[in-house]
Amino acid sequence: MDLYEYQGRELFARHGLPVLGGGVAQTPEEAAAIAERVGRQVVVKAQVKVGGRGKAGGVKLADTVEEARARAADILGMDIKGHIVHKVMVTEAADIAEEYYFSYLLDRANRTFLCIASVAGGMEIEQVAHDTPEKVIKTPVDASKGVDEALAREIVTKAGFPAEVTDQVVDIAVKLWRAFVAEDATLVEVNPLARTPDGRVLCLDAKVTLDDNASFRHPDHEAWEDKSAVDPLEQAAKQKDLNYVKLDGEVGIIGNGAGLVMSTLDVVAYAGEEFGGVKPANFLDIGGGASAEVMANGLEIVLSDPSVRSVFVNVFGGITACDAVANGILAAFDLLASRGETVTKPLVVRLDGNNAEEGRRILDSAANPLVQRVDTMDGAARRAAELAAAGI
Repeated sequence: MDLYEYQGRELFARHGLPVLGGGVAQTPEEAAAIAERVGRQVVVKAQVKVGGRGKAGGVKLADTVEEARARAADILGMDIKGHIVHKVMVTEAADIAEEYYFSYLLDRANRTFLCIASVAGGMEIEQVAHDTPEKVIKTPVDASKGVDEALAREIVTKAGFPAEVTDQVVDIAVKLWRAFVAEDATLVEVNPLARTPDGRVLCLDAKVTLDDNASFRHPDHEAWEDKSAVDPLEQAAKQKDLNYVKLDGEVGIIGNGAGLVMSTLDVVAYAGEEFGGVKPANFLDIGGGASAEVMANGLEIVLSDPSVRSVFVNVFGGITACDAVANGILAAFDLLASRGETVTKPLVVRLDGNNAEEGRRILDSAANPLVQRVDTMDGAARRAAELAAAGI
């Protein structure tokens, strides 16, 4: 989960990192109230999860309460790279003498954590690394040891931070690591980490990504979830513990196992080219247990998408045998009917693996007019695409 800047600022403050006072506003009046409380020059910043806000006019200074109200009115409702601004952060403005960069992140390629530090902050770190790679210091972090004062000082020295701010940056580096670990983040980034003319070092920005896989340890993180930006079908699937991602297509996909579902998306997209560009409508992995309730929940989510014209159920029986899957599919029709959600779209089912023959026999014997069984994955994908095209 990516946090908005104001949420990242709250997280930083929770862990004792130096941030400036302020608040978040959804109206010009709320922005004015925050500016009045701050009592000095403020900066009004668009809250969108995309870079380039300043260049787009989404970051403005305001010297008075009325100016803060006006700047908020200018920014709220802006479209920044396809993101509409619904909130602004209003914080105390700070004079900047120098801008630095500091971050911790999960380095998936090397299966470790990584610290990136630079004295050339205030711009995209990728650009700095390209133009002046010697100014970007990358230090692997051993998860079992973490970042203590000794390692933090080593990083800060290697990056070339000025001596007069070394102690402050070391303290920030240690606290930022503690925040990274305590909140189960995959990224914490400060850009700029700024030195003011009076010598203070402040976190003037906060970019944070939290690991959703650790959300069970952090019930408080739910308050930071931007439900307005989440597809309602994805939200409904999450509540049913289903791994669902909405896509732009017409063939609903249900499979067991992420790898199988990804392959299914490919074969449906390929088959759909024959029928005017029919595409997969979703990714839905029901996992290893395809019980009647799980299958019903999956069908309910998939069929709730108005763009779906057919459903392809692609299951490779392993721990869960195909006969149990077949019974689950048939029972799902009754369960959905009892919920007042009668299935009307055709289902193409491909079963393979453990007890596949018995699963196929069960479906054939049921003779449900909405269920069409196809033995091969390619053939089933083609039939599902054909049915979707006919229903458009």
